[in-house]
Amino acid sequence: MPENIVEKINSILPQTQCGQCNYPGCKPYAIAITKGKADINQCPPGGEKGILKIAKLLGVNFKPLNKKYGITKPKSYAFINEKECIGCTLCILACPVDAILGATKKMHTIIEEECTGCELCLSPCPVDCIEILPIKKDNNSEIFNQKKSSLARSRYEFRLDRIKRDKKESNAKRKLLPSANEKSKLINEKRNSISEILARIKKNES
Repeated sequence: MPENIVEKINSILPQTQCGQCNYPGCKPYAIAITKGKADINQCPPGGEKGILKIAKLLGVNFKPLNKKYGITKPKSYAFINEKECIGCTLCILACPVDAILGATKKMHTIIEEECTGCELCLSPCPVDCIEILPIKKDNNSEIFNQKKSSLARSRYEFRLDRIKRDKKESNAKRKLLPSANEKSKLINEKRNSISEILARIKKNES
């Protein structure tokens, strides 16, 4: 299927980037659907409304949500009990949309407006200081959900680009470093140089 179909499916998906569908994000799931590698009913956050939209788009029959991937829950966000946080940064590494602020051994906090409620930060937390709270009903309208999905998608894509860029820069720096053989050669040259200097000193003293 053409790329625009992938984008249309991706725009229907809720952009929680939770991985419940067994894919690492909404777009990879959309790609898998177009390739026939995944079914249309594997997204619990999107629920049956999302499945229906995808079915209509693709011209296929509607299927109820496959419960093996989870159940549809109310829209939610993660909250960190800051008094219990030890600053391990594991939740920051797990967050697919960079919605957590903090640093090593410093208190962390979650930006509620940017959190997708994916729950990926729960498992890595070694002190269980994170809980999932429901979004207020007045903030759960269709327009609100569309804006939140759009923000989550842009932050997720930005994060992927950042990780890719950081990896590229890291690889470039690694190439500039001397290899193990070069390091060994430099060490031997330095040792030989030191030995020659010591030998000259000893000869001058005698």
